[in-house]
Amino acid sequence: MSVILHTPRLTLDELETDRDAGFILALLNEPGFLENIGDRGVRDLEGARRYIEEGPRASYAGQGYGLWRATERDGGRPVGLCGVLKRDGLKDPDLGYAFLASVWGRGYASEAARACLDHARRALRLGRIVAITAPGNAASQAVLKKIGLKAAGVVRLPGKDEESAYFVSEG
Repeated sequence: MSVILHTPRLTLDELETDRDAGFILALLNEPGFLENIGDRGVRDLEGARRYIEEGPRASYAGQGYGLWRATERDGGRPVGLCGVLKRDGLKDPDLGYAFLASVWGRGYASEAARACLDHARRALRLGRIVAITAPGNAASQAVLKKIGLKAAGVVRLPGKDEESAYFVSEG
């Protein structure tokens, strides 16, 4: 296990293919994930393993960063993903996160996103960080504003039919 950072209530570490396949399968098929982030087509454990290998693990190898598993320090339960991505269609690295609906409202997204933003600036030495959300996802937009990102209009990513709300943070 490669721990990236700790927050007061969470540990963020690299996803592991076999250990995390069940968690990823559950998270990627939650209604909130499907509605606000999108359908990744993961329907079974093999698909979850493939997602981990072709997404986060490939990003760790190629970029040195990616989406990390957020685990409660008290009890060790995985509750979400948070990290920095390099997305097609965005010039700058993108802060991303998703949490299980069962922990929404506990402040985990803000806590993890703030820690990842700080890590991206200090340890990874990334300058400008951006973020995107579904236009109607007010809760996610509130998290981004809370950690200091500013609304900067909309953006349409390649291959997407809908625009995303766009936020920026200068490093």
